[in-house]
Amino acid sequence: MSSIWGSIFTGSLTLGQFLLAICTSMLFGLVLSLVFMFKNTYTKSFITALVLIPAVETVVIMLVNDNLGVGLSVAGSFALIRFRSVKGNAKELVAVFIAMTIGIICGTGYVAIAGVFTILLSLVMFIITISGFGAISENDRTLKITIPESLDYDKVFDDVLSKYTSSYELDSIKTLTLGSLFRLDYKVTLKNPDLTKKMIDELRTRNGNLEIICMRPATNRDEL
Repeated sequence: MSSIWGSIFTGSLTLGQFLLAICTSMLFGLVLSLVFMFKNTYTKSFITALVLIPAVETVVIMLVNDNLGVGLSVAGSFALIRFRSVKGNAKELVAVFIAMTIGIICGTGYVAIAGVFTILLSLVMFIITISGFGAISENDRTLKITIPESLDYDKVFDDVLSKYTSSYELDSIKTLTLGSLFRLDYKVTLKNPDLTKKMIDELRTRNGNLEIICMRPATNRDEL
């Protein structure tokens, strides 16, 4: 049993050992990419990268096995190229580092450990995705209300917001059109999304029928 968890590199590197490490690392990368594709937004190029990164990392580690620190530095630089050129999010960064780790483990010959690591992390990602853990509430909204400069915005909308939301917070105030208008940005949690139109209609009677926007919170909070 102990041999299963040991390194396949028992001496000089052979062609069979090389191919085994490369193929298993790509297989584990494929498993990772399939899990990442489940209910996530992605591009074909990124999914291809998740499949190939472990193989690239494996080769780098095998070639510099006398200096693991150099291998890790080179491998890390390769993996972070995407985030130097294209804006990525935290979920993508985690997937890239998992792919890196798979390649590092396979590059040191511990393919069984790499398999267990891939299955375990993929299972955790899958459970988090289907459970909605950490997701923004379906009732959370960003409310933008434009008002004339003559209107005292302090507590003018409080009764309406208290009626239709379970919580609200004035997040920012911005002047528009050289100060003739103000825009109030609220973070609100609706009691009943079906009553959004009624809430907006009541707010319009207070702001002089100027622009009101009610939308889901921006999803760029997980960007790096």
